[in-house]
Amino acid sequence: METRVINPWKWQDERHYVQAVEVKQAQSTLYCAGQAAVHADGTSSSADMKTQLLLAIQNLEQVISEAGYECKNIVRLNVYTTSHEEFFPCFDLFGEWITKNRIKQAATFFEVKTLFETLKIELEATVVK
Repeated sequence: METRVINPWKWQDERHYVQAVEVKQAQSTLYCAGQAAVHADGTSSSADMKTQLLLAIQNLEQVISEAGYECKNIVRLNVYTTSHEEFFPCFDLFGEWITKNRIKQAATFFEVKTLFETLKIELEATVVK
């Protein structure tokens, strides 16, 4: 597999995403459903944004790993949050995870009115290999 990042500008680098990712000769593609702060028993977290973000990341990592893929090969990541005011103080934590995994993904951030039950954050990814 070969990927090429397209970034006509530099400002997005601080925001931990790229403008576009071209993928050539991919062996396979994994489309992940939105992963949120849902515990293994299926109950939704009612914790604060930071705690929910950490659990959503763990859940996304688990799905990707169990499918035989790697987080570093996430090429698309959509972030849904019920409150950008609550999410952006956690943005450094999110950025650290992106950097640690060497992810170069096209991303879109959405503020939505509501997510399922008490959820505040959901991560939807496309991964290639």
